[in-house]
Amino acid sequence: MKAYSTDLRQKVIDAHNNQEGSQRQLAKRFSVSLSFVQNLLRRYRFCGTVEAKPHSGGQSAKLNSEQMALVALLVEEDNDAILVELCDRLEQRAGVKISRATMGRITQKLDLTRKKKQYMPASDTHRECKNSGRSIGQPLVQ
Repeated sequence: MKAYSTDLRQKVIDAHNNQEGSQRQLAKRFSVSLSFVQNLLRRYRFCGTVEAKPHSGGQSAKLNSEQMALVALLVEEDNDAILVELCDRLEQRAGVKISRATMGRITQKLDLTRKKKQYMPASDTHRECKNSGRSIGQPLVQ
């Protein structure tokens, strides 16, 4: 979730300092939660600031830039490979094991398409008959 603006934070502090209502009333007036108002006032009292805390990080990347380049190479070599196959090949070449979902996110991040070859049947036996809803070549059952 995105942090509330500094302007909104300052308005809440100013309204509290001007005794324009209780913490609950201020929360309702500014459409924020009561806990936000309480934490903001506590932070203002002890730190003297209304600025949002900096983002504290998150998980580190599973693959480094060399391994990302290897994924791009693997997809280029065989763009018909499914994600699980790409995971196995990456593990064989780089010794890094990642999940299928992670591989999917990485291929999206690298804007790699894994376009499958289109299979066209030799005959028209797989098309549906327009009126019956059955495939051509399928016997009529009566």
